[in-house]
Amino acid sequence: MKKMFVLIDCNNFYVSCERVFDPKLNNIPVAILSNNDGCIVARSNEVKKLNIPMGAPYFKYKGLLEYNNGKVFSSNYQLYGDMSQRVMDSIKMLLSGEIEVYSIDEAFIYLDSNNTENLFELFKEVKEKIYKWVGIPVSIGAGATKTLAKFANNYAKKNTKEGIFIFETPYKHKEIMKSISVEDIWGISTRWGRRLKVLGYCNSYQLCHADTATIRAYLGVVVTRIVKELQGISCIELEQVKPKKNIMSSKSFGTLLSNIEPIEEALANYVARACEKLRAQKSKAQGIYVFLHTNKFKHYESQYSNSSTIGFEYPSSDTGFIIKQAKNLLKKIFREGYKYKKTGIILLDIIPEKEMQYNLFFNDISNKDYLMKVIDEINQKFGKKTVFHLAQGITKRWVMKSEYMTFRYTTCWEELLKIK
Repeated sequence: MKKMFVLIDCNNFYVSCERVFDPKLNNIPVAILSNNDGCIVARSNEVKKLNIPMGAPYFKYKGLLEYNNGKVFSSNYQLYGDMSQRVMDSIKMLLSGEIEVYSIDEAFIYLDSNNTENLFELFKEVKEKIYKWVGIPVSIGAGATKTLAKFANNYAKKNTKEGIFIFETPYKHKEIMKSISVEDIWGISTRWGRRLKVLGYCNSYQLCHADTATIRAYLGVVVTRIVKELQGISCIELEQVKPKKNIMSSKSFGTLLSNIEPIEEALANYVARACEKLRAQKSKAQGIYVFLHTNKFKHYESQYSNSSTIGFEYPSSDTGFIIKQAKNLLKKIFREGYKYKKTGIILLDIIPEKEMQYNLFFNDISNKDYLMKVIDEINQKFGKKTVFHLAQGITKRWVMKSEYMTFRYTTCWEELLKIK
């Protein structure tokens, strides 16, 4: 096997990040909550053994977790994002090959190799060094295609002591493929799974031997590619990071809001974050969409939702300018007498900044671009929101609930881990 795809996946990533800085959390139930501490979005193996499902409302299982001496934490995205970057940097140092950061806790690598025995030792070293350098346990799976690498990683995580598995050929691992239902194949939806079973394909081994012409006729080209991937024929390449066409920024408020001022603050912060992403990919937006709505789950309260859009005269990534446009739209759609749950923005019709057409009679754009560049550099060097627009507010009464938040150990000087 000359070339193969490798998938490195962090085990229980959010939980593992918390355990790095508090070893007392090892071997006890640990759950991470979603925005506003509403639902359980990450579970340790100990929580899974309590039969607490992913996405379950926290209030339903609070008593069970407390009874089993479990710990609960609010999502600490700043910490998790930084730890993710450390894992990805470690992978780039340890393995030579193209890399696709698939998610915050997963990365595909396209690797050249001839000897699977040496590969196993290499993966063992990679796993050990990532744990030594970052403190995060990982599972590693490899195969001739991305789909088989995903198979191998799932198998490594659940069925091997080392957390490493190399999927050499579909025929050599026939029994493993027979144990995997079609709905559990990466890329197969529940609806497609039902249709495949009607055609007589119930597990991945059966699908591997399917007639591609039949699959194409009944389910189209996407499922046909998955069949070929199962056969060891690579059809899904590594994806390069592409600039986004639209950028959305939105979160629910920590409490329901009736006045426009705190909503304007929240909106300004969402614009600022979206503009940072816009400039990071060297792009400009040509318009903005603003939305606002009440809590649709509180049926006994008056409901209202609205949105509005505006196009810019010139493409922009200037945070101050876009905040002003967003606030103007908010004033148009805001109505007194309602309790609002959420607002947000979408930056529209994004283009590369190098395609920007300047106007002979309007030369203020380059000055604003330079100002934004300086602000970004200051915030990157000294920490987020070292410099920010006053419209973003100071008190921030609208922020999400995070009653169980741990420290941002790696990104905030005031919250560095203290050793007694």
